[in-house]
Amino acid sequence: MKATRRVLLAHSFFVAHDAKQTRKMKPYPPLATLIAASVLREAGDRVSLFDATLSAGEEEFAEALATVKPDVVGLLEDNFNFLTKMCTTRMREAALRMIRMAKEAGVRIAVNGSDASDRPEIYLGAGADAVILGETERTLPELLDALTGSSSRDLAAITGLALPGPSGTVTRTAPRPFVSDLDALPLPAWDLVDVSRYRSAWEAAHGRLSWNVVTTRGCPFHCNWCAKPLYGTRYAQRSPGSVAEELVRLKRFVDPGHVWFADDIFGLTPRWIESFAQEVVARGARIPFAMQSRADLMTPSAVAALAASGCEEVWMGVESGSQKILDAMDKGIRVGQVRRATRLLREHGIQVAWFLQLGYSGEVWEDLLATRELLRSERPDNIGVSVAYPLPGTLFHERVKAQLTSRTNWRNSDDLAMLFEGTYSSDFYRQVRDLLHAEAFAFKAPHSDLAAAGIDAAWADLGRQEAADRARRSGEGEDGLLRAAGGSP
Repeated sequence: MKATRRVLLAHSFFVAHDAKQTRKMKPYPPLATLIAASVLREAGDRVSLFDATLSAGEEEFAEALATVKPDVVGLLEDNFNFLTKMCTTRMREAALRMIRMAKEAGVRIAVNGSDASDRPEIYLGAGADAVILGETERTLPELLDALTGSSSRDLAAITGLALPGPSGTVTRTAPRPFVSDLDALPLPAWDLVDVSRYRSAWEAAHGRLSWNVVTTRGCPFHCNWCAKPLYGTRYAQRSPGSVAEELVRLKRFVDPGHVWFADDIFGLTPRWIESFAQEVVARGARIPFAMQSRADLMTPSAVAALAASGCEEVWMGVESGSQKILDAMDKGIRVGQVRRATRLLREHGIQVAWFLQLGYSGEVWEDLLATRELLRSERPDNIGVSVAYPLPGTLFHERVKAQLTSRTNWRNSDDLAMLFEGTYSSDFYRQVRDLLHAEAFAFKAPHSDLAAAGIDAAWADLGRQEAADRARRSGEGEDGLLRAAGGSP
């Protein structure tokens, strides 16, 4: 029987390092990390957690190292948090600093996350012993056995790893199959989280605590800008009963006033959503929730079941009001479907929120105006606006990689820098974002008047700027490259 080892799990997403997220103050515990913690506990490990989310900074990780004195550290990002998929440089800096801290303390360290999977050489170069590629639940226990001497197995024989190779190279072991039976995984280790700290933050900012749950892994759709380095294009799904039972236990242990389903696509089929609604009602597990989906999946029966199960808000990847841009993205939806889904959700009392993406290749002023007009005609309750972000492993990245400068990632989630040679400058798109948000805010005001609010005038002024901005953006030379990176000469 192996000796019980001390494992310190951590992640590097600090809300304090991101001004936008600090303003929003919607922190969630590291869900993927907590599931891994439960897996390790089942294997007999003594697990502690350094939760960076509401921590002041990396110095507190050094304190955790000194307190726990772990045999091994797992720096495991929450791969269900879309903010970690952005791979911001500030988050990367925090992770690399934490790796160096662990190495200085003489502790072996394993790493997992989207950025580490894309660029393992950076993390291995900082001192990580291994990067876990893909899911952690099956790989992590085997890796920790090898790192701590609980087994004599060579790291190269463990599937699903990136390891240091000769002269700074990276060696990848054979891929590991995906976890197929998600119901067999344990519930997250909620007891490792300071629930009261999350409750205080949420209630101060929003009046109620929200908590995260996940029901699936992967996404079967093929939007060509969407990176899927960990879960791929497969779609693995928990049973409706399993998810409803988690909500029952979550009520008892955490008692949140709201749930955020962190799936890329929640439900997928009307049949699953209908079964979920039945299980929730039968178990008394109803908690108001929000989730993400697509306009083409919002059928009448699915929306009715969502309402019955407690859904308050649906976020849809609308991206653009221009069919030309949607087709270029391989989005697989029609603008008419966005309109129908928005109206159907509203008819059932469910708030509608849209993700919008600016700056995709080929987008021109008329496409931006089409997005504005769609927004004005359907008036969603909330929007999130970003610009096209080329991530490794995507077709979009392959198409624009020759245009990329030395800067390949945003500094933080509010950066909104154009990283390739799009039609307009970063500053121009930031103005478009601000105007779209102003429109969405104005919709909520009684008797909103866009002209009186100055929004129409601001659009007209931006229209006068667009030709000059486009001309500058298409210019060549060092100044053009600096503008493409969101900087200045």
